[in-house]
Amino acid sequence: MTPRAPVIDARFGPRVKFDEPMSRHTSWHVGGPADVFFTPSDRTDLLTFLEGLPAGTPLFWLGLGSNLLVRDGGIRGVVIDTTGLDRLESIDDTHLYAEAGVPCARIARRCIGLQLGPAEFFAGIPGCLGGALFMNAGAFGGETWPRVRAVDVCDARGRERRRDAREFSWSYRRVVPPVPGEFFLGAVLEFERRPGLTDEGLREMIARRKETQPIGEWSCGSTFTNPPGNHAAKLIESAGLKGTRIGDVMVSPKHANFLVNVDAASAADVERLVALIQQEVKRKYDVDLTPEFRTVGESA
Repeated sequence: MTPRAPVIDARFGPRVKFDEPMSRHTSWHVGGPADVFFTPSDRTDLLTFLEGLPAGTPLFWLGLGSNLLVRDGGIRGVVIDTTGLDRLESIDDTHLYAEAGVPCARIARRCIGLQLGPAEFFAGIPGCLGGALFMNAGAFGGETWPRVRAVDVCDARGRERRRDAREFSWSYRRVVPPVPGEFFLGAVLEFERRPGLTDEGLREMIARRKETQPIGEWSCGSTFTNPPGNHAAKLIESAGLKGTRIGDVMVSPKHANFLVNVDAASAADVERLVALIQQEVKRKYDVDLTPEFRTVGESA
């Protein structure tokens, strides 16, 4: 245990790890250690854990680790692994309840089984619902927040409440909460009845994704948001940057808006390549590319 780690109640036992390498928990497979890494067994376990933490303990909430770059120095404080929050259930004919750790692809499959839509786009989001709520993630022309009707949140002390979706403002890959410092526990999602819906459309989307994106390789998903009226991949490719490599991170030859870890990349490698891409696209096209992923932690 590092000296910076808060004291953790022994009752949480094996669900708590100290100095846990974040490279084991991010889709880029990079990142230094977290002081404390906690995987709650369910929501009650999580809220009890939060209630017992020293006031002011830094918290970072993690799903599947996509759209995330953890720097090589790691994360101070406590990382909350939300994958144990995996409840997904029907409320009525058009509403579902999903907890933050439910993979978005699972929501898409459940909706097809229930003849609900539009939900196929969730299959193109490589993460959990919590992350999708945080950044209004989307794919194939669909976005998360148009489906949201209410969210359950908690604060750093483990106090839970429900908020109406109308309390939040959102836009492309951006969500502004009414109160800073609250974390998503789950959401009520509304869809429409789609009798006769099959999984053909979903299978087509997945097949198209496999053909055009480096699925199965270590990446964060899309690296940059699309500038208004343009596409980040098109700009990067036109700048001649496909295949460009720094250390062990490379611009994918398959899709220029994906950076892949080909072996043992560091977060510093990723940041240098991101900066190079931004510099070249700005120089050639006077367009500022904005990272779609979130960067957290300390430099080594």
